[in-house]
Amino acid sequence: MHIGIGLPTNISGARPAQLVEWARRAEAHGFSSLAAIDRLVHDSYEPLISLAAVVAVTDRVKLATTAIVAPCWGNAILLAKQAASVHRLSGGRLVLGLVPGGRRDDYASSPVAFESRGRRFDVMLEEINQAWAEEWGGSPDETPPELVLGGFAPQSFHRAARYGSGWIAGANGLPFFRQGAAAVRDAWRAGGRTGAPRLRAICYFSLGRGAPDRARSYLLDYYSFTGPFANRIADLALTDVARLRATIDDYRAAGNDELILLPVSPDPEQVDLLAHALRDQPGFGGAAHE
Repeated sequence: MHIGIGLPTNISGARPAQLVEWARRAEAHGFSSLAAIDRLVHDSYEPLISLAAVVAVTDRVKLATTAIVAPCWGNAILLAKQAASVHRLSGGRLVLGLVPGGRRDDYASSPVAFESRGRRFDVMLEEINQAWAEEWGGSPDETPPELVLGGFAPQSFHRAARYGSGWIAGANGLPFFRQGAAAVRDAWRAGGRTGAPRLRAICYFSLGRGAPDRARSYLLDYYSFTGPFANRIADLALTDVARLRATIDDYRAAGNDELILLPVSPDPEQVDLLAHALRDQPGFGGAAHE
């Protein structure tokens, strides 16, 4: 299992210099991916623009959106074009993660109604694939971005099997990952796909002095829209090395291919603390690139 790290793009007050330094350190330490998550109505950086900004200070690490709330964009061709641009600028390193999303406040500022997001998402996926087929169809040396889909409704697993290379789980814990992984594998077989879906998951982490309080404060605020469920997400935050390593072992045993660890602080020291905690983990550092 490979181990990626999130950029602090959704942390209020994160400075541009912190994002750039974060990316430099993540590449130097050997994380498999640099990931950016998405919110339309939040004090945050847009994910594809953020990843484009760190292209210049990285050469190897994959650049991932985990994930963009695609129907909020409305225009699938624009999304496909921007993703293709980041992919080419980075030398083919973009992994485009897309989800239908579950936050009504984002959709209140979007041209798409919350209730029609699933239908719009299906149309957008067809349009994105068609746009990429036209852009890359005649090129033997280039391929479009890897497409990964998320969501936990039954249709989400069928979308992943039809359009994507696999599925990404949210930060709601290992039992949900296991359930979703089984569902997408079933959809994969039912759709006649060969091989196996590539599985990813995200967890939040915070290390060092004050880590538990820092994680709890951020996550209870960020997930306040979920009501009591926000406490569960906060409880799952990885705030000490022993729990971090045990969780990585659990996801590896469950068949996950890549675990992406998302921060709750924009301080680049968090990259160093995480790398130190993972220094002998299989799939981290040099072993992640073989």
